[in-house]
Amino acid sequence: MTFTSTTATALVLTLTLAHYACLAAAAGGPRVIIVGAGMSGISVGMRLAEAGITDLVILEATNHIGGRMHTTNFGGINVEMGANWVEGVNGGKMNPIWPIVNSTLKLRNFRSDFDGLAGNVYKEKGGVYDKAFAQKRMERSDEVEESGGKLSAKLNSSGQDDMSILAMQRLNNHQPNGPSSPVDMVLDYYKYDYEFAEPPRVTSLQNTVPLATFQDFGDDLYFVADQRGFEAVVYFLAGQYLKADKSGNIVDPRLQLNKVVREISYSGSGITVKTEDDKVYKADYVMVSTSVGVLQSDLIQFKPQLPNWKVLSIYQFDMAVYTKIFVKFPKKFWPEGKGREFFLYASSRRGYYGVWQEFEAQYPDANVLLVTVTDEESRRIEQQSDNQTKAEIVQVLRNMFPAADVPDATDILVPRWWSDRFYRGSFSNWPIGVNRYEYDQLRAPVGRVYFTGEHTSEHYNGYVHGAYLSGIDSADILIKCAQKNMCKYHVPGKYD
Repeated sequence: MTFTSTTATALVLTLTLAHYACLAAAAGGPRVIIVGAGMSGISVGMRLAEAGITDLVILEATNHIGGRMHTTNFGGINVEMGANWVEGVNGGKMNPIWPIVNSTLKLRNFRSDFDGLAGNVYKEKGGVYDKAFAQKRMERSDEVEESGGKLSAKLNSSGQDDMSILAMQRLNNHQPNGPSSPVDMVLDYYKYDYEFAEPPRVTSLQNTVPLATFQDFGDDLYFVADQRGFEAVVYFLAGQYLKADKSGNIVDPRLQLNKVVREISYSGSGITVKTEDDKVYKADYVMVSTSVGVLQSDLIQFKPQLPNWKVLSIYQFDMAVYTKIFVKFPKKFWPEGKGREFFLYASSRRGYYGVWQEFEAQYPDANVLLVTVTDEESRRIEQQSDNQTKAEIVQVLRNMFPAADVPDATDILVPRWWSDRFYRGSFSNWPIGVNRYEYDQLRAPVGRVYFTGEHTSEHYNGYVHGAYLSGIDSADILIKCAQKNMCKYHVPGKYD
């Protein structure tokens, strides 16, 4: 491209942005900058637009929208690097994501059936545990969880009596230090870590047993395996208020990609946002939808610094790491058929390549397996080469299937959410002792700076529907201030 054409393109973009700004100014609405174009950021924009606030600028650090809902091609199929399931379906309430997936977009999805799991628990050195034995251990784990639910219901709503899931397990004589045999450890990992990405010793009992997502929306989970990607939901929502082309790509100049926000200055009169490319954006309000992991990092500097109560609320929460590793082989060597989709590896090392999924239904003939790791294993794996990870995985599979001819893997996909400065993890987990008070503080605005994201959802943090609903909730707070001059955000005391 010549200098002349570059200048002309820049001029057209500038004029187009000015045109949108003039339209918004004519509407008399405030200008709002949204930092981040993940599910919550896009949800905020949609809610603001519905309220007539259309003078928006969305600054997204990456080259795509969707955030942790991101699809990529692997081995000839499109797979999800992040969120993959609609969790909580077929219950008393409707999960707001489900009708978009299943009815509006008709994304290809599959109900995850874990009922046959007891027959698919593999020993560390090969062979399968007796199904009756594994089932008995699973039932014992379920009994302990049920007892924990009864205990949780009796705890003070302030969170002052909350405890870790591990403490609850000890109270129920579920072994002094929690499940410790290989089979008990992997069943425990499947029940808790596979859901929350962190172990029971750091996960709140009161906030997770029972879990609001399943209690409200239903126990079923649906795995999205559509070549348009789970991110199509975010594009659909964005298309409700941002201009899109016939292919669904967002072409609205109010969405600015590859804009890394590094500084947010705020005062009583307005907001100034600076990006890494030395661009400056001014507005009346800013909505920060980055992950809590990013808020805990030094990526974005707030001027003046956020008050101590806000900083403390941010640092109280954990940004967990959940890593879905896809591995491709030249042929299949694993069992298939009804009740075989999910299988477990009972290592003496807790969390070591423990939960597996095969894709006979979702991606037939792809010869791809998915293994999930979390927390410390995720961080360890992110810091080593993919070849090392591939070798470890192949060895585990050869241990599981000693009689099979297990070939070397031909390809591997290892997401690195923890190392990525734009995420610093996968999703937030429930810390021990937090309740409505801490979530109110996390969501509470500081002057003209507003906050949203799955981590601000009191009941559904860590989930796609939590991100979507948090965007609506945070937008409503901003709308009350901008349109009704109701700017005071009251946070009742923790013990009120």
